[in-house]
Amino acid sequence: MNKEFWNERYAQYQSVYGTAPNKFFKEQIQDLKPGKLLLPAEGEGRNAIYAASLGWKVSAYDYSEVAKNKTLEKAASLGITTIDYQVMDLAMIDLPFEEYDAVALIYAHLPVAIRKHFHQKCITSLKPGGKLIFEVFSKNQLAYQSGGPKVEEFLYSPQDLTADFSGMNIIQCEELIITLDEGTFHSGPASVVRFIATK
Repeated sequence: MNKEFWNERYAQYQSVYGTAPNKFFKEQIQDLKPGKLLLPAEGEGRNAIYAASLGWKVSAYDYSEVAKNKTLEKAASLGITTIDYQVMDLAMIDLPFEEYDAVALIYAHLPVAIRKHFHQKCITSLKPGGKLIFEVFSKNQLAYQSGGPKVEEFLYSPQDLTADFSGMNIIQCEELIITLDEGTFHSGPASVVRFIATK
């Protein structure tokens, strides 16, 4: 799925994945002291806007200009000005060294070769003590119709994440079935991996 696909999808619907923040992300971020937050593959900004409303300074990335524009328009309507949203392919991003207090990847699905390299960039960009937050579809999501890639390479197992982040302090890593209610394309029973680690 390329940039054109995502631009078309985001342009076609008022809200593709809902307007409320992802529930797991919300649970994890709301009790942290606000600082600098990295949100790759942020889409229409539901998580960025929520975090910014709590006082976080957000750096968001996606490769859809339509998604960026929708995010910034909604943020401006709420008086939020602390979101730096860049349009860029995640494979091409150079992240700053030890810049972020938290990094959250919420349904950020990448092919294996790009994923492993990008995950290392995320580790490097976290400050010591920084928190990493993941919710992604598991490989078992192929049995469900509630969203996500239809190619196994783009999906995750708990073992994938423990391997990619083996040098971090892993707090939570579990695969479970949840019920998604996040707009048209994330709806119904889903198999996900939730992962929390600190640097």
